[in-house]
Amino acid sequence: MVYLSEELWFPDPKNAPPDGLLAVGGDLSPARLLLAYQSGIFPWFEEGQPIIWWSPDPRMVLFPDKFKLSKSLRQTLRSEKFGITFNQDFERVIANCATVPRKRQAGTWITKGMQEAYFALHKLGFAVSIEVWRNDELVGGLYGIDLPQKKIFCGESMFSLVSDASKVAFYFLSQYAKFNGYKLIDCQIYNSHLESLGAEELERTNFLEFLQL
Repeated sequence: MVYLSEELWFPDPKNAPPDGLLAVGGDLSPARLLLAYQSGIFPWFEEGQPIIWWSPDPRMVLFPDKFKLSKSLRQTLRSEKFGITFNQDFERVIANCATVPRKRQAGTWITKGMQEAYFALHKLGFAVSIEVWRNDELVGGLYGIDLPQKKIFCGESMFSLVSDASKVAFYFLSQYAKFNGYKLIDCQIYNSHLESLGAEELERTNFLEFLQL
């Protein structure tokens, strides 16, 4: 494991062990975060810990044309009970992702410092949110890092306050990616919920090849 200083660089993610633990330290500046995502690396740590950088093997991804649209979700979309917006309330989306309770998870890795760092990226146009509304109330959404030059979207987190809201957000993200010719959506690590929506595991070497222009 490598300890980072103020110098802007990362070790080769191919050298990380399967769990992905690559480096510790550095900062959450926009320049470092963008370099991380462009290199197949992401930060993940809890309050009180140093900044920890990961590149796991395998990698969970969704190929946009492989989104699994279930019969029930199709009916939800047809009902038009939800409204969808892009980049209309990034701050509230990331705040909800940080605070909504999750099974088998006591705290959150989306610390105040992380929220501030991603909001800085949002103001630069790289961090994107999708909002799901019901009767003008924010009930779901997701956010992530958009890498249009590499045709990859790096999903970070999503939340749902009512049934199907996060699924609807993920569906519209897959449609956005598909319409714009994106190669894949990076989902980072295995999640059974994402697998049910079509995400799959990909060997790290293959994932890193997708990041090459």
